[in-house]
Amino acid sequence: MKKILTFCSLLFLTIPLLPAQETRDVVLKELNDKTQKYVDVAHTIWNFAEMGYQEEKSSALLQSTLKDAGFSITNGIARIPTAFMAEYGSGYPVIAILGEYDALPGLSQEAVPEKKSAGKAAGHACGHHLFGTASTAAAIAVKDWLKSNNKQGTIRFYGCPAEEGGSGKVYMVREGVFNDVDIALHWHPGAQNAASAGAALANKSAKFRFHGVSAHAAGAPERGRSALDGVEAMNLMVNMMREHIPQETRIHYVITDGGKAPNVVPDFAEVYYYARHGKRDVVIDIFDRIVKAAEGAALGTGTTMDYEMIGGTHELLPNLTLQKIMHDNLSKVGGVTYTDEERAFAEQISKSLGYDKLDMERATSVQPYQEEARAYGSTDVGDVSFTVPTVGMGAATWVPGTPAHSWQAVAAGGTSIGTKGMMVAAKTLTMMAIDLYENPEIVTKAKAELEERRGSDFKYIPLLGDRPPALDYRK
Repeated sequence: MKKILTFCSLLFLTIPLLPAQETRDVVLKELNDKTQKYVDVAHTIWNFAEMGYQEEKSSALLQSTLKDAGFSITNGIARIPTAFMAEYGSGYPVIAILGEYDALPGLSQEAVPEKKSAGKAAGHACGHHLFGTASTAAAIAVKDWLKSNNKQGTIRFYGCPAEEGGSGKVYMVREGVFNDVDIALHWHPGAQNAASAGAALANKSAKFRFHGVSAHAAGAPERGRSALDGVEAMNLMVNMMREHIPQETRIHYVITDGGKAPNVVPDFAEVYYYARHGKRDVVIDIFDRIVKAAEGAALGTGTTMDYEMIGGTHELLPNLTLQKIMHDNLSKVGGVTYTDEERAFAEQISKSLGYDKLDMERATSVQPYQEEARAYGSTDVGDVSFTVPTVGMGAATWVPGTPAHSWQAVAAGGTSIGTKGMMVAAKTLTMMAIDLYENPEIVTKAKAELEERRGSDFKYIPLLGDRPPALDYRK
């Protein structure tokens, strides 16, 4: 009898360890069972291809998906019509999952392995249709886990518009919508599976507008003052400035309006600038010098100039407390396997990119963990990361070797290659959130790391100032 009791006692001690893993297995199975539902959502948003602050249909679809799953919805947050918050549960911790859904202009593309325009104004060349959908799927899966296991805690989905140059999250941070969040989770489509410490460049962007005097370019040129001359003089001075700035700086521009006819001296011209660097203080200084170049150009060409801040983002602040756990979860979920049809598609895409051989390893496996990263792009997630402990990952939604903002990214994002990677992200985010609910000490440690990294004297100041959301920046 004593031996039986001892055995039963040992058995009892091991029982609590099993349900935790079993419930995770249930969550993953439910995500698998709902895959086609989320594929349909993602492909619908891919077809909408709505640009920043114009994502009415994309935002509405994600809102309805979350509302049908039992979330309460608050839309129009931060004075942005397409921004919203979906919430379920109550109490500590409050875990946020970020989602994006804006497309890029001029990158219309069919889901085929050769360059072929779909005849639309925009395309999902950064995979935000997958981003928003995977994050939605994860939020719903976490909600189901909280409910079925009678767990305390709050899960939120933040619908974040206009990441591509519109700085949507910056306005949301400025309005305080993340102030009571404990941890923020995000991910991004890419050409490999990775969850190392991320990095992003701080960024300031603006449209510089020059105003001149119209005249007949041949009959009375002396009466004219060319606004285009102002733009070109500004560009020349900024390009000379490149020799005398930190070499890690990135400055790029496009002339968005240079006049309408060669025989008319343009009385209006506009150029759209980005300035980037790994430290926001450097970006602020570089941008101020760009403004001085614009002022000098106007003076020298007899024109006037004004400018409008369009966007401004902080650099990304890593949180290693969270990052290693995210990597562990991604490693457990693993990569993707291509069917013969997907592989044939991928091989054609790879050849279009100039590769001799398709590197499948980056799609099938997870990249080793690293705590150092080099930044190339910018994201408004950076501002969130200075407000709340934030952690992210990337999933192989594109053919290995594919750069973002390319027609190849649009094409793969409209196929099962994209949605397979999307579900890898959904599962990883779900497991990460469950870890945080089950181990609140992780939240405490992550918050302490945030305080240490940003400094005790840190005060959040948005780089775009106090301007209202630039709702018309894509128009």
